[in-house]
Amino acid sequence: MEEEKRFTWINFYMEFADRLLEYKNNRTELVNKIITIFDNIDIKLPLLETNNDITDIGPFTIFGLFNKNIKTENKIKILKEIKESFSLKADLPTDFKGVPELNPVNSTFYYFKGYRGDKDIDNLWDLFEIALKYSENKSPQLYNEFVKIYNTVLNQVNIKWNITMGLFWIRPYEYISLNSRTRWYLTNPNFVNDEIINRIKPSDKSNTPPKGEEYLKICNYFKEIIKNNDYEFKNFPELIYISYIESVKDDELEKEYKEKKKIGDGIGDSNINNDGNYWLYSPGQGAFAWEKFRDKNLMGIGWEAVGNLKEYTSKKEIESKLQEINNSKRKFPNDALALWEFANKIKIGDVVFAKRGSHEIIAYGIVKGKYFFDKSIDENFPNFIEIKWKEEINTKTNFYLPTKTLTRITDYEDMLNNIKNLFEDDIEPEKPSNEKLPIYTKEEFLEESFISEEMYDNLVNLIRYKMNVIIEGAPGVGKTFTSKRLAYSIIGVKDKERVELIQFHQSYSYEDFIMGYRPTQNGFSLENGVFYNFCKKAEEDEDNDYFFIIDEINRGNLSKIFGELFMLIEKDKRGNKVRLLYNGELFSIPKNLYIIGLMNTADRSLAMIDYALRRRFAFYTLKPAFDSENFIRYQKSLNNPKFDNVINLVKELNDEIKNDEVLGEGFQIGHSYFCNLDEKTIDKKLDFIINFEIIPLLKEYWFDEVNKVETWSNRLKNAVI
Repeated sequence: MEEEKRFTWINFYMEFADRLLEYKNNRTELVNKIITIFDNIDIKLPLLETNNDITDIGPFTIFGLFNKNIKTENKIKILKEIKESFSLKADLPTDFKGVPELNPVNSTFYYFKGYRGDKDIDNLWDLFEIALKYSENKSPQLYNEFVKIYNTVLNQVNIKWNITMGLFWIRPYEYISLNSRTRWYLTNPNFVNDEIINRIKPSDKSNTPPKGEEYLKICNYFKEIIKNNDYEFKNFPELIYISYIESVKDDELEKEYKEKKKIGDGIGDSNINNDGNYWLYSPGQGAFAWEKFRDKNLMGIGWEAVGNLKEYTSKKEIESKLQEINNSKRKFPNDALALWEFANKIKIGDVVFAKRGSHEIIAYGIVKGKYFFDKSIDENFPNFIEIKWKEEINTKTNFYLPTKTLTRITDYEDMLNNIKNLFEDDIEPEKPSNEKLPIYTKEEFLEESFISEEMYDNLVNLIRYKMNVIIEGAPGVGKTFTSKRLAYSIIGVKDKERVELIQFHQSYSYEDFIMGYRPTQNGFSLENGVFYNFCKKAEEDEDNDYFFIIDEINRGNLSKIFGELFMLIEKDKRGNKVRLLYNGELFSIPKNLYIIGLMNTADRSLAMIDYALRRRFAFYTLKPAFDSENFIRYQKSLNNPKFDNVINLVKELNDEIKNDEVLGEGFQIGHSYFCNLDEKTIDKKLDFIINFEIIPLLKEYWFDEVNKVETWSNRLKNAVI
């Protein structure tokens, strides 16, 4: 291997390490230098402290600034500025072959202020200094000093195998990097014997890095076998590079395997599993955290810098956060997917298989709780799910396991069956009980809706008092959105079995709603309708509330649809029985069933609601909520001048609609037209909303006032230019 052409970084790194040591006792100046370097090249400095309020910095963290997955041209920009700032003589690197890179989500070698030990950065500097000295002088005194400070650092937070990478960066011929790709390579090829495999895999099975004495033995071991054998690699940099090449090939094999096993994701596919999912999960790199999680009946993952995963509304938001943390435009598809699925896709009752590496299954468990964030349990693993770990087998496999932290394997039938066959238990997902349904409170409703607490209390009291309520309002005020969440907030959990949503239309009939004859192959059969079935369900569970929601309630012929139940929907008639038309059954509407109707006040094609039925319902009007606290907060979060202009204009438009003699308040434009926008696509979506939703609505409103439509259309279009 032609070292001089492929490893141009080595001399530069070694000289920079020597020069950096001069700043061990002058770190304030060093911090200022690093900040200035990034300012000069117009590259954002990665997040190194809370709010990047940097008062101290470690030597390996400085090396980590350019030894992470960023573009080569940006690495060279950084190093060029470092060369000038630190007056280095070595040539700039032209390649970075064999340089192991940090996990981009965690690029410091210590925690932020307030979470790390007082001496953590000092200890890293001491190790840095001793490592440089020991590389030149193998005296017993320096050996003992190295082992002592190395072991001290190894016990610090945020230090694992990454410390071996840092040592390799500063003296790549002396210290071997035991990063994940290198360890994978060293524990698989035929040239490595069991002795070294056992050295890399500690006897306590926790997969923690070796102590100082053991680490130096590993370094010496590989120096000897490289020296005494004719291998493709002649030194540590070449070995690390070969490890990388071979592990990438393995990644490609994994990708090929997945493609072969891929099953269609289309809606309605016959093999989609709706009863729960199976997951493959690694409890830390090499499963080092397995025993801790097993004993606590938890599964956890790291990425602590991302924070609480429930604060992100999409996988893309998590990916953007990863890019921000790492100051990189590179996509992080696997990491973002793992974090998103961990917090949002793993459900109670799912089966999780814990694994170690690519060829060992440890155990399986059943998910018992939902995701939560808690740094107090484990500083490195703040993201958790409660799980009941069951059969532990610690069994090697003769088939390949994906190396990602988290993989949904429900659709990988061959792999799934192979894993199941390793266990004595019959493994199937468990259906979660009602007690484990997602909690949904009044506070959560208020957080994601645009209704004030006073409005919420009035509406809930009205529903409790009347039992039948129609929520009416102009288009886009969030009637459907509000109704289901309102029901869940009253129930206290998101129980879909206790909330039914249907939509009336002109052809909807008693036969659809209550009971009627339907054609079959042999003639006709009497079938129960949706309201009949829901009433029966509520009747059998009288201790719990049930909500029947009717969208577009004024589109149906209500007297015809309700039939003889017309009277029984009244609160004081609940429990009374009438005989049904088709089968003569004595039927009642249970006292624990609430009816919520939704009505669009701007639909002029509809007749007024039946007056006899009107007195059996209370009416509550939702209005545009542009001035609500939540909408104002949402508007500020977008920080978009075009959006602000459009909202101000729509509020002005609503005033004109309200004062229009023909239209009035019920025809105003609702806020929900402008919800769920994001910073990246807001301008394009605003253009669509204005041109294809709002303006067509105005043409319908003012069909006989062309000039008014044209005036407002132009004003709205100009607002989004």
